[in-house]
Amino acid sequence: MAPRSPKGLTPLELEIMKVLWASGRAGVQAVREALAPRRKLAYTTVQTMLNVLWRKGRVRRTLKDRAYVYQPVLTRRRALRQAVGDLVDRLFGGSAESLVVGLVESRHLTPEALARLTRALERERKDRDGGR
Repeated sequence: MAPRSPKGLTPLELEIMKVLWASGRAGVQAVREALAPRRKLAYTTVQTMLNVLWRKGRVRRTLKDRAYVYQPVLTRRRALRQAVGDLVDRLFGGSAESLVVGLVESRHLTPEALARLTRALERERKDRDGGR
């Protein structure tokens, strides 16, 4: 297994991970082709980025014929959790409440979405309290 890195994903790493999450597993050329509509990248660039992801422990690779096939180890859900945590820490001083207030004030969070969040929080509280 490759060594792990605590750092989040760069924008290009995230794009590559999205390809792998969608496909389940892919070789360098398949990833390159999936990225082609958005980014024209050299084969060696994609290969390097997949190796970086492997070294970070975000993907696993297996040798098939004479080429590696990569599959995600990092789940989409965990990547989201890490990215949101990083965002909250860096921009909001660790305050998730400040993030939500910022979303409300910028009108990115509608009253309807806020009501859904409130219901989700209430469900979470009930689950945590054992249904009381």
